[in-house]
Amino acid sequence: MASAIVNSAVSHDSFDIPLIDFSGFELSADTTVREATAQAILSGFQRAGFIYLKNHGISASTVRDIFHESALFFSRPATQKLALGWTTPEANRGYSQPGREKTTDAQDPAEIAAIREREGADLKETFEIGREACPERYGDDADLPPNQWPDRFDAEGSVFREKMLHFHARVKELHVQIMRAIAIGLKLDETWFDSYCTRGDNTLRLLHYPEVKAEVFRDNELAVRAGAHTDYGSITCLFQDMAGGLQVLSPNSTFVNATPIEGTVVVNAGDLLARWSNDTIKSTKHRVVEPPTSAAIYPARYSIAYFCNPDYNRFIDAIPGTYDELRPKKYQIVNSGEYLAQRLAATY
Repeated sequence: MASAIVNSAVSHDSFDIPLIDFSGFELSADTTVREATAQAILSGFQRAGFIYLKNHGISASTVRDIFHESALFFSRPATQKLALGWTTPEANRGYSQPGREKTTDAQDPAEIAAIREREGADLKETFEIGREACPERYGDDADLPPNQWPDRFDAEGSVFREKMLHFHARVKELHVQIMRAIAIGLKLDETWFDSYCTRGDNTLRLLHYPEVKAEVFRDNELAVRAGAHTDYGSITCLFQDMAGGLQVLSPNSTFVNATPIEGTVVVNAGDLLARWSNDTIKSTKHRVVEPPTSAAIYPARYSIAYFCNPDYNRFIDAIPGTYDELRPKKYQIVNSGEYLAQRLAATY
């Protein structure tokens, strides 16, 4: 019988993150291979909350180009970036300067303030891109907050906009395919999640971790690039550079290096998918640290995260088959957009 091609991307401290060949799902006409690949993806999310995908259909040249455009954006003058500033959790679009965000699972303001005081703010800057409004297709899009584009400054900003919107749409396609694999793994119709992904209310986040003097980490051993947290939505597709720094919490409460593997995308389940699955899928805590170095200055690091969510107008209840008389529903129905805005509000 045909089977999925699955190896180990990370194996340490009784913690294993699988490396899965996604061409076995997207490209194979063999039903048994597609089902085996889907089951491997679901199993990875159930056991680790994280998977690596290779042969995911997004070319290496496309990813390199987006990293290049990201670096060009973050090299813009501070005045330009601040003019494109992030405003509200409901909008979740625009630029966030170093020191503004403290990534954490905490939601109590006093607890967040204490964590910020103890660890410091995250040592990063970000730029958030959501979908563009389409009122002719979605009538209520007239109220959709606009993206903040640098095309107001120069022609390069127009190129940036075009490439980012194309990449946003391309990763949306990958999102739909991964959710179809999860559906098959859960013994649902392959298209069960499709109606929840129609609009593509997803966020493309460009991340730049600027170079930092080594003494910053010597003076505060708790300082991190991004604090320990779980993601908020359904899944996250993360494209890493080769600098490293991502760590995932193992069942033994130790952080394990999620070492970059060229040509792969790291995909992790978020809190909303865990809730949706009645906690049969794990949303695993992770953070970004600075890999050890003897240099006086830690080099810059870039990554690209694509946060996938159910459409903001949809209500989320436990997925069929994840509950029964012995496993009752653990959560009340929740509106996707309201839930995500509430979680974001605690971060900034």
